[in-house]
Amino acid sequence: MNFFASQDKAKRNTTKLVVLFALAVLSLIGVTNLLVMLALGFASTGSTSMAGTASLEFSWEVFFSVGVFVTGVILLGSLYKMAALSGGGARVAEMMNARLILPGSGDLNEQRVLNVVEEMAIASGTPVPPVYLMEEAGINAFAAGYTPSDAVIAVTRGTINTLTRDQLQGVIGHEFSHILHGDMRINIRLIGVLHGIMVLGLIGYHLMRSSMYSRRSKNGGGLVMLGLGLTIVGFMGTFFGNLIKAAVSRHREFLADASAVQYTRNPEGIAGALMQIARHSKHSYLANPSSAEISHALFEEGSHSALSGLYATHPPLEQRIAAILPGWDGSYDLVDRPSREHVRQSADAGARTTTQRERAETLLKTTTGVLMANAMIDQVGNPEIRHLQHADALLRDLPRALHEAAQSPASARALIYLLVLDSEATLRQRQLFFLQDFADRGVFGEVQRLEPLALAITPEQRLPLITIALSGLRQLSQPQYLLFKDNFGKLIGLDKKISLFEWALQKIVFQHLEAIFGKKSVRTLGNRDLNQVAKSARLLVSLLAHSNPQRGITAAAAYERGAELLGLHDKLLPLEDINFDRLNVAVDELVTLKPLQKPALLKACAACIFADSEIAAIEAELLRAIAAALDCPMPPLVVQE
Repeated sequence: MNFFASQDKAKRNTTKLVVLFALAVLSLIGVTNLLVMLALGFASTGSTSMAGTASLEFSWEVFFSVGVFVTGVILLGSLYKMAALSGGGARVAEMMNARLILPGSGDLNEQRVLNVVEEMAIASGTPVPPVYLMEEAGINAFAAGYTPSDAVIAVTRGTINTLTRDQLQGVIGHEFSHILHGDMRINIRLIGVLHGIMVLGLIGYHLMRSSMYSRRSKNGGGLVMLGLGLTIVGFMGTFFGNLIKAAVSRHREFLADASAVQYTRNPEGIAGALMQIARHSKHSYLANPSSAEISHALFEEGSHSALSGLYATHPPLEQRIAAILPGWDGSYDLVDRPSREHVRQSADAGARTTTQRERAETLLKTTTGVLMANAMIDQVGNPEIRHLQHADALLRDLPRALHEAAQSPASARALIYLLVLDSEATLRQRQLFFLQDFADRGVFGEVQRLEPLALAITPEQRLPLITIALSGLRQLSQPQYLLFKDNFGKLIGLDKKISLFEWALQKIVFQHLEAIFGKKSVRTLGNRDLNQVAKSARLLVSLLAHSNPQRGITAAAAYERGAELLGLHDKLLPLEDINFDRLNVAVDELVTLKPLQKPALLKACAACIFADSEIAAIEAELLRAIAAALDCPMPPLVVQE
């Protein structure tokens, strides 16, 4: 599935949702007006029979008043729900009474799902999402959030206790597809829209109940009729809303299943998970009443009813399995076969005969014949099995103390600080004194504990550690985050200059954390063309041309490789004309590009970096930092076997 096309489709789906929502509101205004006219007819005659309809009269004043009322109720109900979910995926998880899974809990099944999520995040180039656990016996899961920055994954107890690792990996791959391809944003908006329509029905229900206790009132019959009518309208709106939700969701589930197979190259994993659901005593059903609101976001149906076939948000299990396993005979014997875990462990043991240093040399000294720019950009949002294997190997090679430190909020801050400590002894000591004076209590102690280990961190380990640390940093309080951000800025500014690595690290970390802690947590998809942001594109490509000494060619020649792809006619900007303030402004402008315009920009960046047929560590980090800043998660740069 093409990431950029998916993003563009998500944008168009949002527009369709707005149009459908407007049509639904107009329809409800018309029906409600009819009900009001009926109610007024009953009220004017004092009748409780259909004879009251003889006095129906149309009034524009009443029509507009009802229109304002209905629109206001639906919009306020929707906005209220969206505001309640503005914190991203964590709010949806809390709505489902899910609890955050913390590393080191002692539960092997909980640790296993954390490991699988970490692998998938590193392989896809996204921050590691926090994982939540729903204490439900059924096998189910969901991903929620507006962007990969504020996404979470939630799984049920039945999922982690029942599924094998391969099956669990298939389920997590399915949920990562929703994270990467823009499905989550429209899922949350659907929750808000349907809630607004539901509020109209709730008002009618309470109005009807209160009216039934005021029978002595002259207008009692009319109010009962109005309340009953609003209740019916509300439930009609919810019913048709569920039909729309189901139609949108079913097709995406097939695509997410296909993506999970692409990521893992193991169709038996996700197919086995679906078979487990079919055979499980609780299937995929959830007891939490809020599950109906997020039914379209679940891995599989959360409940069963007489109308399930009509507005099911997922295709039937048999259809999903048949799409994954062509030629499937309809049996569920796959779940009884031995797990491929022993095969995986054997393959891992063989793969680890390659040393970390050799892998790093392969990664950072690659010819353009292996890592062509077009092929690289096509991988954005579409990790493959080699990326998953690379992530698994990286995690196995990470020193355990550093891995555990990245998962904890206190030590994650210390780890990020350590990554920007200067190699020059005097400046490094100044930075340590600064942290001793201004870091949160306990953080400086973690800096001292981890400093000897941090000195051995290799270039290829830096981004995975940052990716893992982002999950822990999301657990900070607002004051802790603000202090961390302020300290980081002052720490890298002590030498009166900022390196390219420091800028890349700052961009990656705070780009994602601002989605959690910043005032504007929801970023909309862009609508600008490349010709509108040409100056910013020129500055970015110029920076990449200057980022590392080019072997055998000039910086100007490297710039021309990228500029040609963008149709830029201006020459390379001198290095003295590029500063980080200008660069930040340029990136903020470039993020407003239309989804289908971003591949050209990233290909130009990649062509510039690969112009000398080599890629240095700083170039790899810069390219991935830029991709992340443009909301285009890029997998690790690994060799095509």
